[in-house]
Amino acid sequence: MLDRIPSKEDMTVLVGQSLYDVWEKLCNLIDERYEMDRLWNTGGKKWAYEYKYLRGGKTLCALYAKENCIGFMVILGKEERAKFEEGRNIYSKEVQKVYDEAKTYRDGKWIMFEPTNTEQFDDYIKLLTIKRKPNRK
Repeated sequence: MLDRIPSKEDMTVLVGQSLYDVWEKLCNLIDERYEMDRLWNTGGKKWAYEYKYLRGGKTLCALYAKENCIGFMVILGKEERAKFEEGRNIYSKEVQKVYDEAKTYRDGKWIMFEPTNTEQFDDYIKLLTIKRKPNRK
């Protein structure tokens, strides 16, 4: 559990201005499409912070931050993986590669991206749509 939610300044110092801009744009993109609860937490052993989007106890995705790095994770269950596989050609080669290399656990395939720009955001939104249809227009 976190003692306090990191400020914009805390995040900028941690990840750097350009990555914080990417983080903020990704959060805005998700917020535009989804009405979700948001939860800050410690990032475990590998990350300083976790920022999770969830609703009704189900996680849509999570963003992670550590020194000079941000992460974006989507976990796809069995049926969701089948949907991805069915339409995998609509995703960039980079997203397909990260998907193929992601470890599959009992509860799903944990796909972690480390964005440095906004190039793959369209693909991220497509992945989120597999998990849950947007509930905002």
